[in-house]
Amino acid sequence: MVPPQDGFIPAHGGYRKLRSYQKSQIVFDATVLFCARFLEKRDRTIDQMVQAARSGKQNIVEASQASGTSKEMEIKLTNVARASLAELEEDYQDFLRTRRLLEWPPEHAYSRRLRALNRAPNATYATFKKGIESSDSEIAANVIRGLVRVSCYLLDRQPATLEHAFLAEGGLRERMTRARLRKRSGRDTRN
Repeated sequence: MVPPQDGFIPAHGGYRKLRSYQKSQIVFDATVLFCARFLEKRDRTIDQMVQAARSGKQNIVEASQASGTSKEMEIKLTNVARASLAELEEDYQDFLRTRRLLEWPPEHAYSRRLRALNRAPNATYATFKKGIESSDSEIAANVIRGLVRVSCYLLDRQPATLEHAFLAEGGLRERMTRARLRKRSGRDTRN
């Protein structure tokens, strides 16, 4: 994270602390492994799934970096991340459907277990490793799909948080104007 500065550009870049980033990183790593294990090497779906997973993760990074100077860009990139992960979820659903595998309903015992694991503080890839690396493609696809859904849920909540921050702090131009007015009035002792 870029440290706070004396001035009008707020701290930004702390994406590694975001739960949405942490979950999307697990999703990316799991998707790369899943595609290598369960899809034919020449299947174009591999590139689509890996790129959707990567886009979800990387747009969170880019949004976090842009947040210092543009709340609008941060919100747009957060929404791009969300859209990419929605596409990825559809790919996992397609995988299950076309192979006539069960898509776990919310009341399924494994779905309940996955929800419990997702609530664990500081969950990492290792927390979900057994399901992600299962030799049963139905289990692996459902576990990763569940992680995608959690990532999407977290990303759905971020724009509201960003909107609140914007309303409280204003945008870059407003902060620049306030800093300049402070400087002119002599209340700002910085050089």
